[in-house]
Amino acid sequence: MAESGKSGRGAGMNVDTRLVRELAELLSETGLTEIEVEDGDRKIKVSRGIATPVQQHATAPAAAPVAGAAAPVAPASEAAAPDTANAIRSPMVGTAYLLPEPGADPFVKVGDKVKAGQTLLIVEAMKVMNPIAATAEGTVQQILIENAQPVEFDQPLVVIA
Repeated sequence: MAESGKSGRGAGMNVDTRLVRELAELLSETGLTEIEVEDGDRKIKVSRGIATPVQQHATAPAAAPVAGAAAPVAPASEAAAPDTANAIRSPMVGTAYLLPEPGADPFVKVGDKVKAGQTLLIVEAMKVMNPIAATAEGTVQQILIENAQPVEFDQPLVVIA
């Protein structure tokens, strides 16, 4: 695989190794375990087999062995569980940003009143910034993610009531 754009596997298959490397770098930067890209009938899937301990802690905070660290996290998770039915969810895998740019005020804070269509945050995927907007008017009840946090498809992001 020394030549860019070619693979020694099959006579009819051309692999853009530069794209594969970029996708692998994106996995490392975001902490994700898998990414898939489709272009017509061509599909490229890049994945890592082992999740990092940081991801395991983020997805299962109640399993943390340190009681002091688990105590503040567990009640927040329990409180968030019933409310996530009305949460705005991520439409894609990427990195969520609560600020329009570093050093700026966040798009929204808990307690803010928002209108339908108002930007709540952005999700960066493949170096494209995708605004995530409120689907209805209401008040921000919870922000379920941190700034610059990797997010998965359909992950609850913000609860508006």
